[in-house]
Amino acid sequence: MSRLALLDTSAWARLVDGRLAGPPAEGVLDALAAGRIAMTEPLLLEILFSASDLDAFQARQEELTALPLLTLDRRAAARALAAQADLANAPGVSHRVKPVDLLVAAVADVHDADVVHYDHDYDTIADHTLLAFGSIWATARGTAG
Repeated sequence: MSRLALLDTSAWARLVDGRLAGPPAEGVLDALAAGRIAMTEPLLLEILFSASDLDAFQARQEELTALPLLTLDRRAAARALAAQADLANAPGVSHRVKPVDLLVAAVADVHDADVVHYDHDYDTIADHTLLAFGSIWATARGTAG
């Protein structure tokens, strides 16, 4: 990862619980240490949702809000809606990717960033919409549960 990247919940959860380990985890941790991992409001909401109690919520919130924030603005929201329409219009492709993934991809597009993930939706979005972002698997598909 050479440019700023959003760390999707799919990769973040695997990093935290140990399913993402070895060199792939080291790559994400190195990018974090180098300030190349960012957050956006949809990811913050999704990750903080999984906190088990107030202490865990506050600790995770402090950790995540220390990262650069790529804001979900009107332009990104409009780009996400357009991407959903692109998917609905694409022959043989379902428009039913997760709304948060569309928002994250649109934020990455607007901010010229990548998305580090473990979720095929990002490849579908990258391949079948006009959103321009790097879809980067945190590790090879099928290797991290």
